[in-house]
Amino acid sequence: MHSYERFSYVYDRLMEHAPYDDWAQLVQNEMSFGNVLDLGSGTGECSLRLAEYGFNVTAVDLSEHMLSVAQDKAMQNKLSLTFLHQDMRELDTGELYDVITIFCDSLNYITDMDEVKEVLRRVYDHLKPQGILLFDVHSLHKMDQFIEQTFASNEEEISYIWNSFAGEEKGSVEHELSFFLENEEGLYERFDELHFQRTFQISDYKTWLTEVGFDITSITADFTKQSPTEDSERVFFRAMKPQKG
Repeated sequence: MHSYERFSYVYDRLMEHAPYDDWAQLVQNEMSFGNVLDLGSGTGECSLRLAEYGFNVTAVDLSEHMLSVAQDKAMQNKLSLTFLHQDMRELDTGELYDVITIFCDSLNYITDMDEVKEVLRRVYDHLKPQGILLFDVHSLHKMDQFIEQTFASNEEEISYIWNSFAGEEKGSVEHELSFFLENEEGLYERFDELHFQRTFQISDYKTWLTEVGFDITSITADFTKQSPTEDSERVFFRAMKPQKG
């Protein structure tokens, strides 16, 4: 099994209980059909659901390997999607969309505030007038929970150790992951991943969205319609490009 196949397999196993249906429902709440751009699409779980619901979906990810897995899933399920290998900081598809999503805290992988603002600018330029941006990020409270934590799992085919450490900047965290995956000979092969995430204060995201030109229509928490509190773990933003934007 190639390295990308190993990691994508592990990724889907780690994320098998992720609330993909809830993320996809957020788009369904906006409209019943239209063009959707899914940024940070990973192995395509949200993108595929949206395609099944009848949306015209373009999936963008930084990892060619993740996109390859997503394409295989689309073929197996006889779904038609557009897959693009791009960095969201350099987004350029030449198309305009009704809805753009950045789900599953994908924006937290952009750790420089200027680069976060660049993502928002490019998203704005890719939306139709009155188009909607939907994204979620970890709260600062959630990031504090990650710090100095160790998670582990020991299953028959796969085991992992996941260590998290405080990053250098406020709201940042480093994830060191070691995976042990059983091969065809019954032996376990180890491979490692290092990931960095950073989140910012809600007021920062509000300022950046407004500076770009968005109208912020709602800020909620944890898949509810409630405003974030000090204990909220995931913050959701809904922003609209004005009619004359």
